[in-house]
Amino acid sequence: MLTSVAFAQEPVSAQVVDSAANAASTSTPPGLTAFNVTTNPDGSQSYSVTLQILAIMTALSFIPAILMLMTSFTRVVVVLSILRQATGLQQTPSNQIIIGLALFMTLFIMRPVFEQVYSQAVEPYMNEQLKFQDAVAVGRIPMEEFMLAQTRSTDLEAFMEIAGVDAVQPGERVPLTVLVPAFVTSELKTAFQIGFMLFIPFLIIDLVVASVLMAMGMMMLSPMIVSLPFKLMLFVLVDGWNLVMGTLATSFGM
Repeated sequence: MLTSVAFAQEPVSAQVVDSAANAASTSTPPGLTAFNVTTNPDGSQSYSVTLQILAIMTALSFIPAILMLMTSFTRVVVVLSILRQATGLQQTPSNQIIIGLALFMTLFIMRPVFEQVYSQAVEPYMNEQLKFQDAVAVGRIPMEEFMLAQTRSTDLEAFMEIAGVDAVQPGERVPLTVLVPAFVTSELKTAFQIGFMLFIPFLIIDLVVASVLMAMGMMMLSPMIVSLPFKLMLFVLVDGWNLVMGTLATSFGM
């Protein structure tokens, strides 16, 4: 009796094993089909939507660096910071106001460039007229042209020599690894030149006030405290904010 029962259970066990194996084989995923790179007949490659979204999210993480180093933001924020030091105001305007003003001035100055990027790269890509890699290549051109127009030839040649890059022939593109540091160096130099011109009238007021206080024997009174209202009055009377913002805008050829 026991023997017959044991033999009767064998085919049942084999059937269970076969069904479990079939279930395991059918439940195994074929692979990560969302991350696909397809080679087209013409030799180009097409990327899946998931890969494109991943590339876009990665590019978005570089927006702060692009905003600070590849636009007019550097020049504007440095000039505004120097202006605050020249007037003798340590915390006014605050850093938040300076950065916010520099940000909107950057959007104002860079508006023609951003419009070109949108019309030539972003809009065709959204209309499926350009592939992602082609849109990136086309969108770089207006930004590179802007940076080249604001970069001194001496700075560009210096960084090309440091990087060991040969002289660029007409029609060739300058590598971004060379163009960006050369552009930032030129922007800092221009910002310091504008800041120097802003410092001169306020420095003259400080010298005059210090000389008057010394002549009156009031050496215990800080010249900075006395000269501050005169510097503020001068800045307001000459409409300093319009002059500074207008100078910054026209320095980019607007």
